[in-house]
Amino acid sequence: MAGNSRRRGAIRKDGTKKGAVTGSGGQRRRGLEGRGPTPPKEMRPGHAAARKAKAVAKKSAGRPTGSRGGSVAGNRRRPGDGETPETVLGRNPVLECLRAGVPATALQVVVGSTTDERVAEAVHLAAGMGISILELQRGELDRIAGGALHQGVALQVPPYEYAHPDELLEIASESGTPGLIVALDGVTDPRNLGAIVRSVGAFGGHGVVVPQRRAAGMTAVAWRTSAGTAARVPVARATNLTRTLREYAEAGYMVAGLDAEGSVDLDHFDLAADPLVLVIGSEGKGLSRLVRQTCDVTVSIPMAGPVESLNASVAAGVVLAEVARRRR
Repeated sequence: MAGNSRRRGAIRKDGTKKGAVTGSGGQRRRGLEGRGPTPPKEMRPGHAAARKAKAVAKKSAGRPTGSRGGSVAGNRRRPGDGETPETVLGRNPVLECLRAGVPATALQVVVGSTTDERVAEAVHLAAGMGISILELQRGELDRIAGGALHQGVALQVPPYEYAHPDELLEIASESGTPGLIVALDGVTDPRNLGAIVRSVGAFGGHGVVVPQRRAAGMTAVAWRTSAGTAARVPVARATNLTRTLREYAEAGYMVAGLDAEGSVDLDHFDLAADPLVLVIGSEGKGLSRLVRQTCDVTVSIPMAGPVESLNASVAAGVVLAEVARRRR
């Protein structure tokens, strides 16, 4: 009889299900859930703005130089200072860079990661700053990060455009106030560099000079530590710091090196009203031999407690604050 055949294949095996089953498997519930805010046009696949942003980012990544995100009179990148663009990885580091106004060319976000509040804020800040926003698959960002932890977001930062040391003299002469320049002798921590740049801006300095070799440069970490001050205080790179200090001395500047065993106590340092170059030594060894010999005077900070020395950026802030007080 039709339908009652027991031949193989005529009936369904026990324990199997085929066709419609009870319930929807959660499809109806998920269909009622919201999909979140509409992503910006730069992150919508197929949108003209997204294609344009991707093209701009690719073009920017291939440039040997980049924008600083702020300009100072006469700032330009010197030939031979070639550095490669930097990639900042991680939700907190990327967000801190954007909050500090670090110049960037592109923000790269993994598809679906904007559900995180930090990534969403980073996308919002980048869109407001006109930074290209690219949406990538996780595998693509893994290749860009080289296996490092990126948490679904990366920020492309172009090389910093250093000023020429002579430009700092021009800026100081045009300011109408006695020149105040800080030179760093072998400071290798970019956080110290960023903090010193911030102190120079706070106490009326005209710029910072760093050596080209064996010293920290203006990386994204230094930018972030300066809290955006690097956009207003020029940083120059010297091929030979000793020669640059001699040129500053010939231009009428007093070159004072900060040293724990200085020949002059800061309380008795009475040259603060004259054009001054303050030289800060490295975190461990202090001033190098040649730089020490080039200085007109070495200055020490009097200590009231058992501590023998201060961090490079803290020491610079103390002396700059004292110079600014005396000049007032």
